[in-house]
Amino acid sequence: QVQLVESGGGSVQTGGSLRLSCVASGFTFTRHTTMGWFRQTPGNEREGIAGLDSDGSTAYADSVKGRFTISRDNAKSVLYLQMTNLKSDDTATDYCAAGRYVADRLAKSEYNDWGQGIQVTVSS
Repeated sequence: QVQLVESGGGSVQTGGSLRLSCVASGFTFTRHTTMGWFRQTPGNEREGIAGLDSDGSTAYADSVKGRFTISRDNAKSVLYLQMTNLKSDDTATDYCAAGRYVADRLAKSEYNDWGQGIQVTVSS
């Protein structure tokens, strides 16, 4: 059974940093698996913010490019999202996701498994 468990969220001031972690279990973390981070605010669609293929290829939403970095530790089956220079618009519930043979790393329809979500709040 696939499990994705996020941690590292919380409240931070504008300009601050947070690192999200997602521990994965129940599947082979490295093989043909794309991992992604998504976020959602009330009343809005869940949007992809970063995706990472097993070969190391990445994709970022324009809104986070240059500020966020996605990475993975295959030995530990952990996905990370380092978020810097946080803005109030980054306030959201963030989700970790896993998919196989993903073509569009930022498309939520490509992902099969999801974490429970974790809150990130950025205030001035």
